Amino acid sequence: MTTIARMAISLDGFTAGPDQSPDHPLGVGGEKVHTWSFGDVHPVDARVVAEADAGIGAYLMGRNMFDGDRGPWNLSWRGWWGEEPPYHCPVFVLTHHARDPLEMRGGTTFHFVTDGPDRAMELAREAAGSNRVAIAGGAATVRHYLAAGEIDELLLHQSPVTLGAGESPFAGLDLALTPIRAVQSPKVTHLTYRAR
Repeated sequence: MTTIARMAISLDGFTAGPDQSPDHPLGVGGEKVHTWSFGDVHPVDARVVAEADAGIGAYLMGRNMFDGDRGPWNLSWRGWWGEEPPYHCPVFVLTHHARDPLEMRGGTTFHFVTDGPDRAMELAREAAGSNRVAIAGGAATVRHYLAAGEIDELLLHQSPVTLGAGESPFAGLDLALTPIRAVQSPKVTHLTYRAR
């Protein structure tokens, strides 16, 4: 079973800008790394995303990616994505605060894991079966699993912008990644690396 991580990232290595908050879920300026995926998506970008989404049986994400808050749950909050999130399979959210599973339209159910990242990975692999596990983010979650050697492939959608500061999935890591694919469109370069 393969574990992948996929993130949009700036030229200077940030997946979100500084000062993330519920009002700025991608940090100040962070939406610039995602502009390639808004509106009329280029066919090259659409193909890369479809290929990356194929065969995923479960996702992992950090609490901050689900709601941008860190304290006790506001149970009325159901994620950034509306009533039909784009995942269409189980999603395991790392958190310090327990919450009952949240079933959404389209096959997505969010499971909130308070037993740590190792347990979250174990649950995701069980749920995925023979399919792939994808780590959706954020930066700290990807950084943890890179450091633990749990990511097989890393797909970075690198936008030709700089943020100057923010959240980096590589901060403090000493990594040697192997490039295995590069695909370019007019708005973004999709870089795939073997991470272990």
